[in-house]
Amino acid sequence: MAMIDTTLKDAMGIEGAIGVALVDYTSGMTLGVAGGSADLDLSVAAAGNTDVVRAQVRAMELVGLGENIEDILITLDTQYHLIRPVTTRGGQGLFLYLALNRKRANLGMARHQLRQIEATVEI
Repeated sequence: MAMIDTTLKDAMGIEGAIGVALVDYTSGMTLGVAGGSADLDLSVAAAGNTDVVRAQVRAMELVGLGENIEDILITLDTQYHLIRPVTTRGGQGLFLYLALNRKRANLGMARHQLRQIEATVEI
């Protein structure tokens, strides 16, 4: 659990972070959550975004793209939501879900930092 806590803490250190979750996309269950707000229940949002990940994987298979998803971006009026599948050997079937305050976040930097964090995930 210490590795999950470290991963979540590192992601919350990204400028503009509202909350982060590490999610199993086969079940939709969260392995850990940090942050959030009264308006954003990360466990519920993470479970819902499991469907987004599954749909994107299916779409890529149907089209025949043999590439991996680097990340999925959802842009809202006041927030960015980044979904980054975990590609490390111990993290298969997981994704990091990061919600950012759009006014405070630098999207390019957030993607770069989340990529670095994802590369260290071990379960």
